[in-house]
Amino acid sequence: MSELRRRRSGLVRIAGIVCIALAAATVATMRLANAATSVTVQAEAFAAQSGAQVEGTVDAGGGQAVGYLANGDWLRYDGVDLGAAGPITVGARVASAVGGGTVELRTGSVTGPVLTQFTIGATGGWQAWTTLSGTVATHPTGSQPVFAVMRSPGGADFVNINWFSFASGGTAQPTGWVDVDPAKWNAQLAAFNALPMDPAPADAVRVPEFNATCTYSHSLKDDPIVFPGLPGASHMHSFLGNRSTSASSTADTLLANAGTSCAPAPDLSAYWVPTLYERGAAVEPKGVVVYYGSRLTDSSKTVPFPQGFRMIAGDAKLQQATPAGSVNQFYCAGPGGEIGRSADGNWPRCAPGATLMFQLVFQDCWDGTHLDSPDHRSHVAYSYTGTCGGAFPVAIPSISFVLAYPTSGSADGFTLSSGMASSFHGDSFLAWDNAAQAKRVKNCVVQKAKCNTAGTF
Repeated sequence: MSELRRRRSGLVRIAGIVCIALAAATVATMRLANAATSVTVQAEAFAAQSGAQVEGTVDAGGGQAVGYLANGDWLRYDGVDLGAAGPITVGARVASAVGGGTVELRTGSVTGPVLTQFTIGATGGWQAWTTLSGTVATHPTGSQPVFAVMRSPGGADFVNINWFSFASGGTAQPTGWVDVDPAKWNAQLAAFNALPMDPAPADAVRVPEFNATCTYSHSLKDDPIVFPGLPGASHMHSFLGNRSTSASSTADTLLANAGTSCAPAPDLSAYWVPTLYERGAAVEPKGVVVYYGSRLTDSSKTVPFPQGFRMIAGDAKLQQATPAGSVNQFYCAGPGGEIGRSADGNWPRCAPGATLMFQLVFQDCWDGTHLDSPDHRSHVAYSYTGTCGGAFPVAIPSISFVLAYPTSGSADGFTLSSGMASSFHGDSFLAWDNAAQAKRVKNCVVQKAKCNTAGTF
């Protein structure tokens, strides 16, 4: 949908039902067979509608979307089989420059029972897409007509819709805290504490740090932290590390798949960031160093990550200007550095010999209880005072991504699959060999000695 929205007063609108004949292949019965099964219903694949228009999206791979939706408008989708009784997770990819309404999903008719509803907030523009998700505990079973009904206190357009998704099992969006297994964690911690330290040489650089050196692996519209079990539910991500990473990844599957784009080989973790685009073409990082260090006054308090630990840094929903001097912005490294800004001021232009870079720092204090939290941040915090305490007493390695992109940029600037430069974020799903991680944390971080990718001094 264009940013220059057409005024409703200039549209010829047809009252009542507007039916659209669809080929049998377009709308088929969709069954949710088990907890690993999900379906995505494209918004434009409606069987009938009132008040909607179809246009293309501007993001790569976004396809078509339905927009110009205001209070009272609706869309009908036939043959959506919600499966057997039990929880399901429902998602919607939406965009809005104004917010201020809700999208109700109803079964049977426009006035039928409410399956779920999504509150629409301003996402930063009519093409600034975000995915909303929620779990439905009970629902009608079997094949159903599903209606999307727009509700808003005003009469103006308030939402664009790209697609809806339905996944059985209710596991596609975490609804609570993921507890660490006490027995496994205590055993991992005991082995770490019993591990002897290899003394650092006299000339060691006294910086608490080791690293994983990674290259780009693959791209998917998946996010196994935010949307587990929902392939295609996210914006495009550039994945690093474990080559098997997908929406269905778990700690066990990551550890079972030895292929990784990172060194050292015992690091089977999955790392990912939103994909960067230049003039519509993806620009994948030419190299990433994932640093594990400490920003604490006393790094000796640091312990390894428990197996399957997950966290997110940055905010995909943050859509604001990032002029020169802003915090957490892209920058230029190398000869000549930054030589100017893009036309919109949000992106640096680098000298021919310089490289576009981004550094993303993760939280380094943990609550000691949870592997993940509903927002994937509430179980961790930053150590602003150089210590960990209070609700987050456990010091974990401070992870930072340092990404290099093979481009200098131009006045045209860039876009991210998540939107503006301010929306840059990263995900870490930890899956190290326990012994390999423990040795590095003990020798490099606890001892405060800079180690290389191999974990040696």
